[in-house]
Amino acid sequence: MLIGELIAVALQSVRANLFRSMLTMLGIIIGVASVIAMLAIGAGARGAVDQQIEALGAGLLSIRPGQTFQMGVARAAETLTTRDVAALARDAETIVALVPERSGMEQVKLGNRNRSLRIIGTTAAFADVHDYRIEAGQMFSAADDSAKRALAVLGAKIPPMLGESARSIIGQTIYIRGLAFEVVGVFSEKGTTGFRNVDEQVWLPLNTARVRLFGSEGLDLISARPQRGVDMQRAIVDIERILRREHGILPGRDNDFSIQDPRVFLDFQETAAKIFSFLLASIASVSLVVGGIGIMNIMLVSVTERTREIGIRKALGATRRSILAQFLVEAMMLCLIGGAVGVLLGVGVAQLLNALAGWRATVSPAAIALAFGFSAFVGLFFGLWPARKAARMDPIAALRYE
Repeated sequence: MLIGELIAVALQSVRANLFRSMLTMLGIIIGVASVIAMLAIGAGARGAVDQQIEALGAGLLSIRPGQTFQMGVARAAETLTTRDVAALARDAETIVALVPERSGMEQVKLGNRNRSLRIIGTTAAFADVHDYRIEAGQMFSAADDSAKRALAVLGAKIPPMLGESARSIIGQTIYIRGLAFEVVGVFSEKGTTGFRNVDEQVWLPLNTARVRLFGSEGLDLISARPQRGVDMQRAIVDIERILRREHGILPGRDNDFSIQDPRVFLDFQETAAKIFSFLLASIASVSLVVGGIGIMNIMLVSVTERTREIGIRKALGATRRSILAQFLVEAMMLCLIGGAVGVLLGVGVAQLLNALAGWRATVSPAAIALAFGFSAFVGLFFGLWPARKAARMDPIAALRYE
């Protein structure tokens, strides 16, 4: 038989027992849909991790102060100051940009609306180093920072919280701890870092925040960008050498600060997401195996029901190969039709999760191809035994079968 004729005969057999065929395909449909949905969730999780890396600032090192323990509670010590930033800027051979930060939670008020938000004092280089984009207005300048001007740049979600748009809030005055600050800019939406939503933060010039709000030279964070091509470990050693010297830490003593590469934590998160999606896809693939067993079972029934047909075809000259091909194609058609329905169902589930749960499930062509390929393999593997049984029938015994 030609391949087109084999497919036509297989489709005719499926239509002849439509309800039974649908029940047979149910395992394949559920398995393929589950694989598609799970791989989509995994891809969405990896995309979220990539966005978090971008939000944190790819290629940045985070220098944080040490900790003190009071009544068993860890608190950040003020071991980093603006003098450390000046020393790093002067002596670090591997660092091209430094962004100090001092932050705290404060009430932000505009008119009769107020919100508790994170306030960050930083320098004018913050936007460039962390790759933030201005949606409206502008970033405050180094001159504004030196002059301790009362200016503020808002995260993308803050204007709607205060009943304004990004453009209408420019030039208005917000109040932080009763002090007036003029809004000069609004950042474009950045998204969550996995630790907090950076679109719900307010940025002030560092000297303004340090003098007017926090009242000390202590810093919560220094972000350092190494030179392009410099190994991160080398940059960490360079920073550690300078800070230990500035803090007068003797050899053998522990650092009173920590240097972290945020990508390490996100790598762990991405690895966990990959393992999780792999496990879910593996569990979903069990449904495909169960569906394959159902295919084999129904094909064995079909071979038994069509024993006389097989005997007649062999008596008329059909070869073992043609009988084998006929039943293999039929098994594969059941799996491929089930796979197609499963793909549609899996894509629908992924879209539903995006709409209702706010997930970022992304269906890739590779996932669809994998699901289709696996369903075709299931049809080939589990259809082989019934097909071989049909092909090896003795035509005389088959013709006498009742």
